[in-house]
Amino acid sequence: MNILLIGNGGREHAIADKIASSPKCTTLYITKGNYGTNKIAIPIDISPTDVPAIVDFAKSNAIDFVIVAPDDPLALGLVDMLTAAGIRAFGPTRLAAKIEWSKVYSKNLMKKYNIPTATYETFDSADDAIEYLKTQTFPIVIKAEGLALGKGVIIAQNFEEANIAIKDIMLDKAFGEAGNRVVIEEFLSGREITVLAFTDGTTLKLMPSSQDHKRALDNDQGLNTGGMGAYSPSPIFTPALKAKAMDEIFTPTLNALNSEGIKFKGVLYFGLILTDNGLKVIEYNSRFGDPETQVILPQLQTDLLEIFEAIVDEKLDSIDIKWNNSPTMCVVMASGGYPKKYQTGKEIFGIDDATANNNKVYISGALEQNGKPVTSGGRVLCVVGQGETLADAATHAYSGVKKISFEDMHYRTDIGKSNE
Repeated sequence: MNILLIGNGGREHAIADKIASSPKCTTLYITKGNYGTNKIAIPIDISPTDVPAIVDFAKSNAIDFVIVAPDDPLALGLVDMLTAAGIRAFGPTRLAAKIEWSKVYSKNLMKKYNIPTATYETFDSADDAIEYLKTQTFPIVIKAEGLALGKGVIIAQNFEEANIAIKDIMLDKAFGEAGNRVVIEEFLSGREITVLAFTDGTTLKLMPSSQDHKRALDNDQGLNTGGMGAYSPSPIFTPALKAKAMDEIFTPTLNALNSEGIKFKGVLYFGLILTDNGLKVIEYNSRFGDPETQVILPQLQTDLLEIFEAIVDEKLDSIDIKWNNSPTMCVVMASGGYPKKYQTGKEIFGIDDATANNNKVYISGALEQNGKPVTSGGRVLCVVGQGETLADAATHAYSGVKKISFEDMHYRTDIGKSNE
């Protein structure tokens, strides 16, 4: 099969690694690509959000199957356009992906179908939002409605911080049109868990649980980022809690979408938190997470391409998905200053050395320049380790991290330590 993968980050490198190993894969193309993906896929100079160009390329190059990994092209309706052109594509339609690209929609869906989540209000006026905040207790959570690269969520500790956040999002357009509306919701305290699931709209099969680390600095300090590391599985996601979540959250979400006339085919991402009042949904995503994908897919033993095809063909119930159940951890190495202003073009040393002990290094923001890897983004790469325990996985991951260097790099030293 000739396959086209949409995206160019660490998540896509992890997906490409699995797809390229499938006996069904003849040729693998990738949009733009990076230093890592370009070693296993043929890069094409098309933006992941250039929907017409992607459809034209797929038609002109006899592409048999397209995998749409990032959120933006899903929200733009790339899967819809490919399907209309007669090209098989993995990922939800634009309408199904609304569960991610509109936080207002997803919160209203949960409210309508009694899926546990934080109490909330929505606003399309900055003045109204600020007046509402004057009546609230803190901390409180403020979310830009649309897609904001994982950075559109602010936890305000007091009214002053909340006031600034509203002005930044709604008036100064820090996240562009994504901030035309905001959701203001209660702050939930507890332990976070991420669970991803394959679904063809009828059958839903869970992947191993994981835990992302969003804050830029150790001890969950600093700004929110796209993710500074992750581990899998989550020790607190017990079989009993999994069964409860299936009854109260996972199955009801799929049923809610079906009741709304939406067949979701792809990966459903459940961002959860275990509070004193039970498990609740923080957010939905309509695709693989990053960096969660980098710790989940190394555990997968079943051919990922076969799973994707079964989802598109609505035959997921016929696939027996197997996992190696080896605890896995990744550490993201980022450019200095990320998630704010940072410099690129810094040469990276030691990537090959870091792959010892069966470690993997997935590239997020690095390109090849004069035959050498150089930084090209905020999150540069992700070092992944596996072991018999999470502690073993952390040892392997951090041993790999120590072998890599580039100017002004920074990374968290405490990924997974909250579970020691």
